[in-house]
This record gives sequence, structure tokens and C-alpha cells, in this order.
Amino acid sequence: MPTAYCLQTSLKGPKMTTLRLAFRNIIGAGIRTWLNVFVLSIAFVSLIWLQGLMKGTFEQIKTDTINSELGGGQYWHSAYDPFDPLTLEDAHGRMPAALRELVHHGNALPILARLGAIFPEGREQIVIIKGIRPGQQILELPMRALEYGGEGAIPAVIGTRMAKQARLKTGDVLTMRWRDIHGAFDALDIRIAHIMQTNNPAVDMGQVWIPLTVLQDLLQASEEATLVILKKGVDPYPLDDAKWPFKSTAMLVKEMADMAQMKQVGNSVFSLLVLAMSLLAIFDTQVLAIFRRRKEMGTLMALGMNRSRLIGLFTLEGAFHGALALIVGGAYGIPLLALTAAKGIPLPLDMGDQIGVAFASKLYPVYGFPLVMGAVLLVLISVTLVSYLPTRKIANLKPTDALRGKLS
Repeated sequence: MPTAYCLQTSLKGPKMTTLRLAFRNIIGAGIRTWLNVFVLSIAFVSLIWLQGLMKGTFEQIKTDTINSELGGGQYWHSAYDPFDPLTLEDAHGRMPAALRELVHHGNALPILARLGAIFPEGREQIVIIKGIRPGQQILELPMRALEYGGEGAIPAVIGTRMAKQARLKTGDVLTMRWRDIHGAFDALDIRIAHIMQTNNPAVDMGQVWIPLTVLQDLLQASEEATLVILKKGVDPYPLDDAKWPFKSTAMLVKEMADMAQMKQVGNSVFSLLVLAMSLLAIFDTQVLAIFRRRKEMGTLMALGMNRSRLIGLFTLEGAFHGALALIVGGAYGIPLLALTAAKGIPLPLDMGDQIGVAFASKLYPVYGFPLVMGAVLLVLISVTLVSYLPTRKIANLKPTDALRGKLS
């Protein structure tokens, strides 16, 4: 049977023939196809990796901050401003009966904070003195070392950052000075009972933790607190006292969420720029293919392929670049993404200190199904659209002009 007749018959056959022909054409393009596919796969993998890294970073920071600082929400004294230490002079008061009941049943944790100073090696250093219950289990802070029998120097807990800054170590005894609620200055010796390791610099830098009852006695502020931290999973108690407004966890992490969203937008822009460069290469490939394959298009149309099917053929050739990029990207991307998710990405030890948020020593990306499917659909749709745009010129193509090597 003549070859022309076979080709003509196949062109009038099912759509699968067009798929097979499109795939054969891009494979036949050789190195040009695989370069486009590789660059596109890099854009695909980097898009997932960067978004997953940002999502994992935010989840880790949020979890560490809630576990070590925020709990299930907080009741603040109306004068308290965490960004202004000077407000601590007035940010204290007797807890309402409802909050004292929550504290009594272990569902809330009172914190009393006051500005003070310590004198390591004769040097004065301004600190925030915080009182906390030694046996508390609401925050993931190791405070058992604060158990105090009333004799000797007052036990104190500091963080590793504070210890490094003040050049202190466990067992050191130093003088601490404060001013009580009546304005009178006093001083006593404290002993560094424990140096805690925490990811959250907000509960470490410039802070000295001592037993709550001891600080209340020193300040002459019996049963007073600056803030009360609710236990996770406990519903907030509605208070009519305007002096103790409730701050939900969502409200307290809103600034952090906004920062993460801004970072995520920046990462998305970078990934989209890489994707755009890959799409530009495919666009140029399609334009070049249409220009160089004019006689082939004329032959196909002369053998019975209509314009819409010819446009579909060239569009499919471009779309196959996206499909191959997903396969190639999956071949090296899946092991790479799985490795980073399992082993984490090490960070400099002072990264969190520089930014002021709870950065762990390793970041673990999080790759959810919506993230992966969103990236897959974005790549496939973008490549198909970019492949279709140059083929619109074929719509008005005449077979006789194409056979002569003309496009119009």
C-alpha cells in the first residue's frame, strides 16, 4: 500500500494518532527538546521546594512560638505592651477571680514581669525579670530548677543567648536589682540554677526567670501578674474586666503570618521568573518550528489534516515539553524534596537571633498535596498556553502557500 495513502488514512483516524505524531516530533528534535525540558523541570522543582520551605518555616516558627510563649492565648494587663519595656512599671495588677480559678485548676499560667538590672562581673546589664511557677506545664520551658526553699541566693533560669551575652554559666552568683511597685529600690543575690536551650529568642534574650511567688514578694505585689497564659485547648473565659483583655493565638501570630506571606510572595516571584524564562524558550522553539516546518504543514494539510487539528498538533508538541518536564523533575526532584523534608536544612545558630523569631537549627519543608498539584497544573497550563499562541498563525494558512514555503 502506498506510504502517502497510509499517512493520509492515519491523519483521518482517531485523535491518538495526533498524540503519537506530536510525541515523535519533539523526541526527534533531540537536544533542543531536552534542554527545554530540563530548564522547565528546574522551574517546576524550585517552585515546589521554595513554597514548601516557606510553609515549613512558618509552621515551625508558629509551633515553637506557641509552645514556648503564647500557649492557647493570653490575658494582658491593659497597660502591658510587649514592644515597650517601659510599660512594665505599670503593667501589673491583681488577677480577676475567674483567672485565679483557671490558674488554680492548672488551666492558666500567670507571668509577672518587671524591669531590673543584673551585675555580672561588676558590669550593669538591664534585664526583664520574669516570675513564673517552677512546676508549670503550659509552656515548654524547663523551670523545675526554680524550686526554692527560701534560703540562700534566689534561683534563676536564663537562656543560652542571655548566658552568652552576659558571660554567665550555671552556678554563678550575681547581684540583681529591681524597684518595687512603690518605687523603692532593692537588691539581692541570684544564682544561675539552669541555662535553658530554646529556639525562641523572645523568652531568652535579656530575660531572667525567677519563681513567681518570690518576685511577687520582692515587688510587694501579692497575687498580681502582668499577663496570664491560657493552656492550649482551654476555651477562653469571657471577662467583663476591661483591665484584662484577651489576646487570641491567631491575633498574636498575625504579624508573623503577614511576614510569612510577604516572604512567600517573594519566593513565588522568583519561581515565576524561572518559569517565565523556561516558557520563553518553549515559545521561541514553537515559533522556530512553525517557520522551519512550513512545507511539512502544507504536506499534512494536503493529505487531509484540517487547520484545527494542525494547530492541535503543534500545541501538543509544546504541551509534551511540560509533561516531560514533570517526569524529569520528578526523577530528581522527588528524592531531593524527600531528603530535605526528612533531614532538614541546617541554618546558622544565630539566624533566629538576627531576625528575632523562633528559628530552629534546622528547617523542614512541608509539601502538601495542594501545593504539588498546584505546581503541576501551573506548569502544564502555562506550557500549553505558550505553545498555542504561536500556532494561531496557522489558522489562515493555505496548503499551496505552505508547500511553497510561505506562511501567508
